[in-house]
Amino acid sequence: MSAITTAPLTAIVPARNEQNNIEAAVRSLAAQPEIAEIRVVNDGSSDRTAEILARMAGEFPRLRVIDAGPLPSGWVGKNHAAWLGAQNVATDWFLFTDADVRHLPGSAAHALALAAQYDASLVSFSPRQRIETWWERAIIPFVFLRLAKHFSFDRVNDPQQLDAAANGQYLVIRAAAYLAAGGHRAVSSEVLEDVALARRLKASGHRLYFGPGDAVAETRMYLTFPAMWQGWTKNLYPLMGGAPAAVSRELASVTPLGALAFFILAFLYPVAALGGAAFLAAHLFRYLRDLRQNRFSASGIVYWGPGLVLYAAALVASAYRYSAGSVAWKGRTYPARL
Repeated sequence: MSAITTAPLTAIVPARNEQNNIEAAVRSLAAQPEIAEIRVVNDGSSDRTAEILARMAGEFPRLRVIDAGPLPSGWVGKNHAAWLGAQNVATDWFLFTDADVRHLPGSAAHALALAAQYDASLVSFSPRQRIETWWERAIIPFVFLRLAKHFSFDRVNDPQQLDAAANGQYLVIRAAAYLAAGGHRAVSSEVLEDVALARRLKASGHRLYFGPGDAVAETRMYLTFPAMWQGWTKNLYPLMGGAPAAVSRELASVTPLGALAFFILAFLYPVAALGGAAFLAAHLFRYLRDLRQNRFSASGIVYWGPGLVLYAAALVASAYRYSAGSVAWKGRTYPARL
């Protein structure tokens, strides 16, 4: 067990136009003594990402910068960059992480300790979400509460269950298991590469550990509303089932249909408004409970209405993009399948 706990990691960070994030990410990784090498794969950045990395390479001997080169056909950019970063690595473990993630003190040691405790070949966390604007306060908690309904930590961590999931923002994986499963090359065209990789590992008999990461890492996923919209319209449809029927069920699940029916009936029978108010209050109470259970501020209840509208609109837009056959992300367009 001690050999696993002290085994060194190689951190691999795909980076495309991350001038606002990359320095803080690298510094937080460099503070982790368990990380033997930090590999940042510059995936065709057109901003100051390469310049910042060149400067930091002189400060951090463990930092290695890799140029991803042209994107091969059939690959999603992040998957290609991650696969390049994983080549010719001598450590027993990989840490795949995003450039917008800040790693908290002791996080790498904690991940390795959990791998030993649960005999897991993959350890993943859902980092704490930094939210600063009204639209982040509205949609980020709403999305993550829905994800919690669809991806249960307990079921993912139970080897007797088929459920598998991971968060590519923080994903520690045993190198031998990763390579045996084909790594990111085996999921080269997957938009949700983290979930696809977790499914491959669990299907081949490896144990997973997936849990909350408030004490491990934090991230602010999107700095602008257009980036947020593009990101969720890329991901929501497959996350919520990847089928029109699944989208319909999801929309019905988040919409207070009972309250709506009572309020419509109130046009004929005003007293029915009381029933609508009761249904709506129950719906809001459940949302408040879910906020608390998922470590979001209870004050987020005031954003339930805008959150519902934004979430439903993004989910419908995501379904439309997949039906149209393509999704966009960071200046690239990828084929999308229903």
